[in-house]
Amino acid sequence: EVQLVESGGGLVQAGGSLRLSCAASGFTFDDYVIGWFRQAPGKEREGVSCISSSDGSTYYADSVKGRFTISSDNAKNTVYLQMDSLKPEDPGVYYCGADYLFRLAGLGDLISPERYRYLEAWGQGTLVTVSS
Repeated sequence: EVQLVESGGGLVQAGGSLRLSCAASGFTFDDYVIGWFRQAPGKEREGVSCISSSDGSTYYADSVKGRFTISSDNAKNTVYLQMDSLKPEDPGVYYCGADYLFRLAGLGDLISPERYRYLEAWGQGTLVTVSS
């Protein structure tokens, strides 16, 4: 069974940092692209970043470029999202999602609005709150 479990959310002041973790199990980690998404109350889910576990290639949404860093530890089957310089517009429930690499048109396809609704696996989410 494919499983993704997020952790690391919490309350942080604007300008601060948090690191989220997504632990994966039930599939061959190197064959998948894993991404982070967020959803604020009353808003659509938004793709934030993704990484190809096979070669470490990364992709970021413009809204987080230069502030967030995605990485993976293939030995632990875990993907991380380091979030720095957090802004008041960053809070929400952060989810990780995954899909088989060869189902995607390209790396960024995983977090595109047209594609993410069809991902193979989702985690349960972790809440990030940013105080101003």
